[in-house]
Amino acid sequence: MSGGGTETPLGGSPSAVPVAGKKRDSQGPANSPVHLIIKDLGEIHSRLLDHRPIIQGETRYFVKEFEEKRGLREVRVLENLKNVIQETNEQILPKCKETMQDQLSQALQRLQAASHLVHKLQQKEQEKRKHFRTTATRDEIFIGTELSWRFYIL
Repeated sequence: MSGGGTETPLGGSPSAVPVAGKKRDSQGPANSPVHLIIKDLGEIHSRLLDHRPIIQGETRYFVKEFEEKRGLREVRVLENLKNVIQETNEQILPKCKETMQDQLSQALQRLQAASHLVHKLQQKEQEKRKHFRTTATRDEIFIGTELSWRFYIL
């Protein structure tokens, strides 16, 4: 019972009895209007209700476009990065290095001058303290500091 068109009886020989009381060839020739309508209905049915080929085609198109656009976008991004790096290495980095060296040398000179001035002030202060310790008494120191404070207060 394979649906082939004729059934074989228990004896094993094909019978002339058709399936469902009709022969398959009784539908008419292949170019008959009924056959063409059925064929058209099958095509309409597959186009309207079977969306797999359309979805597969759209999916392939989307993936192809996405990969192409992504690839182009990534190439543009990489080229821009390459240009920025080259510009940085060739122009900005040397300028920054030169400016940094100039500014650091100036800052070092200023720090050395300030250190030298502070050292001189410390030496003068130590000399004054030695002088006051050796020559002055406590009363003289008190009077001297009091006068200096009056000078600042007034």
